[in-house]
Amino acid sequence: MNAAALSPNLFEAARLGDPKAIASLLATAQPDIRRYARATCRSSADAEDAAQEALWILSRHVGTIRSLLALSAWLFSVVRRECLRLARKAGLAPDVDESEAEDALLARPEADLRLDVAAAFEALPPHYRDVALMRDVKEMTIDEIAEALGATRQTVKARLHRARALMREYLMR
Repeated sequence: MNAAALSPNLFEAARLGDPKAIASLLATAQPDIRRYARATCRSSADAEDAAQEALWILSRHVGTIRSLLALSAWLFSVVRRECLRLARKAGLAPDVDESEAEDALLARPEADLRLDVAAAFEALPPHYRDVALMRDVKEMTIDEIAEALGATRQTVKARLHRARALMREYLMR
């Protein structure tokens, strides 16, 4: 979601429960949620259902979102989870719970987990690895990374998203 399209004041008013601000937030978020649902879900009917459910969840839980910057990631997680739930319901996806896989990963001894994370970083293509290291290890902002690499914010965000997805795949196998 394009957080730049939302003013911090509007987001804060929605977090505090202002009905007009919530309606405005939903109207602003709707196109991005629908687009992401169409790209993520297996069918257009599921995409529409997932988008509607994500909007409903946003309207009920906007007060729990810590910051405007966290909104996009939170919404995309909701949409992804809804698409997966609908696919499972239709028998199109295995009944594997991602949280169980994550719990198994976190149950590993810390030394093994550190080695696995280091190996996951090493397995990334260099252009993804650089962005992931700058953001997650050096804790640089998206703007700082874009400036350091001579890339756009959108490029950095896309590479970071892909790097994290590749690392997740690597660690979950």
